[in-house]
Amino acid sequence: MVSSGEVTRSRSGRGMVTAELAVAILAALSLFLLLSWGIVLVVQQLRCEDTAAAVARQEARGDRVAAAVARAQAPDGAAVRVSRRSGQVVVRVEVTVQPFAGGRLAVPLAAEAAVVPEPGGLGR
Repeated sequence: MVSSGEVTRSRSGRGMVTAELAVAILAALSLFLLLSWGIVLVVQQLRCEDTAAAVARQEARGDRVAAAVARAQAPDGAAVRVSRRSGQVVVRVEVTVQPFAGGRLAVPLAAEAAVVPEPGGLGR
């Protein structure tokens, strides 16, 4: 036989598992979105670094055509700046990444590469 105290306890806890499951699903979804966004940032940073290194190498060789091809590998919306200082070719790639289209949060990413120019480069 079931006492009245046991019936009251089972009714008051009714739906508790559903609420806990809903909170756990939302927490897992939020964590997934944050991790995905982190991966996007890492990939974009690596693309900036690869572009800066490739453009710097080609500019140091004096190969403007290959440098233009390397610039095309930059992330969308990236600014690629080439300067010569202290006997080096310095390339800086900057891009601002937004997590969602039209989002207010923006993360600026930048990479820089410096290479000593080759003597008697192709474009000279």
